[in-house]
Amino acid sequence: MFRRPVLQVFHQFVRHESEASSSLVLERSLNRVQLLGRVGQDPVMRQVEGKNPVTIFSLATNEMWRSGESEVHQMGDVSQKTTWHRISVFRPGLRDVAYQYVKKGSRIYVEGKVDYGEYTDKNNVRRQATTIIADNIIFLSDQTKEKA
Repeated sequence: MFRRPVLQVFHQFVRHESEASSSLVLERSLNRVQLLGRVGQDPVMRQVEGKNPVTIFSLATNEMWRSGESEVHQMGDVSQKTTWHRISVFRPGLRDVAYQYVKKGSRIYVEGKVDYGEYTDKNNVRRQATTIIADNIIFLSDQTKEKA
């Protein structure tokens, strides 16, 4: 019953191994991030000489959990952790919209990918940097603010 699918997978694996030794094999992979949070600062647009401009801002996401004797009965202490994300927008249309309309305190949804890199700070120290490269931004209505 399972013999045929197992043989097919084995055959593909063996074929993959033999092809890999003779030529480059491209595999599918996935680097996707979805964030929903509040903007921590108004965006800035930067341009390094010879490169395309980029819009950069920070986004806060919160994780909340309840600890204590009875989580079922809503008893115990509520704890919260805020994580800050550096968002970079390179796509020309999206970059300009983000720069113009993203504001500190705005609630937004960001889709993109994670990018890990290094840079040298002003004291000539090498530092690690994690950035979210935004592919899409959705502006959400803010129903938590009081109406004036």
